[in-house]
Amino acid sequence: MIRKKYLYVFAAIILLTIVAYFLLSNGNKGQQIIAKVKKGDFPIEVTTTGELIAKSSEKIYGPQALRQIQIWQVKIQDIIPDGTVVDSGQYVASLDRTEISNKIKDEETNLEKLESQMTKTRLDTSLELRSARDELINLKYALEEKKITLDQSKYEPPATIRQVQIELEKSQRAFEQAEKNYKLRFQKAEANMQEVSASYNQAKRKHDQMSDVLNQFNVLAPKAGMVIYRRNWDGNKIGIGSTINAWDNIVAELPDLSEMISKTYVNEIDISKVKVGQEVQIGIDAFPEKKFTGKVTEVANIGEQLQNSNAKVYEVRILIKEFDSILRPAMTTKNTILTSIVTGVLSIPIEAIFNADSVTFVYKKDGGSVVRQQVVVGQSNDNEIIIRAGLGVDNEVLLVPPEKAEKLSLEILPKEIIARYKEKPTLPKNQKPGKNNSIKLNPGSSIILKK
Repeated sequence: MIRKKYLYVFAAIILLTIVAYFLLSNGNKGQQIIAKVKKGDFPIEVTTTGELIAKSSEKIYGPQALRQIQIWQVKIQDIIPDGTVVDSGQYVASLDRTEISNKIKDEETNLEKLESQMTKTRLDTSLELRSARDELINLKYALEEKKITLDQSKYEPPATIRQVQIELEKSQRAFEQAEKNYKLRFQKAEANMQEVSASYNQAKRKHDQMSDVLNQFNVLAPKAGMVIYRRNWDGNKIGIGSTINAWDNIVAELPDLSEMISKTYVNEIDISKVKVGQEVQIGIDAFPEKKFTGKVTEVANIGEQLQNSNAKVYEVRILIKEFDSILRPAMTTKNTILTSIVTGVLSIPIEAIFNADSVTFVYKKDGGSVVRQQVVVGQSNDNEIIIRAGLGVDNEVLLVPPEKAEKLSLEILPKEIIARYKEKPTLPKNQKPGKNNSIKLNPGSSIILKK
């Protein structure tokens, strides 16, 4: 009985040892994440984050004649919430009336002053012309008296007759001079009245123009749509407290939601890959289940530096081909731009690539062991990288270095292979880059260039 008891204990120990061995070996295998070398088409992609905007939109303008009344900036006193749907003619915003109200009061004071001046000029002119008419009438009577005196002196001595004739001529000249002076005074009076009337009318027009502009300080929607706040030069939205100026008096926008654009920025490293006409896969962060397709329509030629960033980026606009009522301006998008496709090449996950002493290598499984294998890599995307030399289709690589990885042997490629694959691929003679041109990389592989 004692012997059987020891046998059972010994068997249990052996069984536990076997179980522990398998558990530990499974645990070690679980740490070795293995990937198989793939062969096929390899997409070269540029992934960016963007923001939805409408391709076209109706601008909601503030007052149109601010420059004419010398008001250069106006503050937005109130505006409806961003994203509000409005009908045509419905209230959108109101602007601060302080400056224009003060200008209207000053102009009203000026109008009163000019009106008083016009009344005074009219009275002075009336008095002056009345006096001139009275003088003209008196001279006319004096002239008639001289004529009667001359008629009565025909029996007088010649000297007396001559004296009466001289008096008559003087009266005639005085009357004619008075007539000319009256005409000149009348013209002068007309000019004075025209001058003060012109000043008054000018001030009246200015006052009426200010009143018309004041009526535009309540901003209304030009048509039905969704009101979207406009962004100023630094990217901030224009809302309550913001100012609009006389040269750019846009208060908000009514976007056309039937055609949407993803506005994004590509860094200076990748911008050379992006061309107009390239296909794009678009995802919406708010609706992960929704997928859209698009096409690059604009690529900026000049880079810019975004706020709070040191990197230079280039603006790229992507037109979304599909229409969906859920798409709204300012939604965040994930854009995957397909810049080219390399066909018939080998690729592995980018995590499997390691570097040491300027040598690029992978941890390749060789039967039951692992070796460090030098490789020549090509282009990459966000997840994978092309292997131009060093691996075959049936090879497997580790994504995580194994234990004591530094002691593993390093398989070096021949120098002539490294030199051959370091050369950049070139186009055949008499062939220009264009749609569906291919560049030979090695036997069985080519790169497709897409516009």
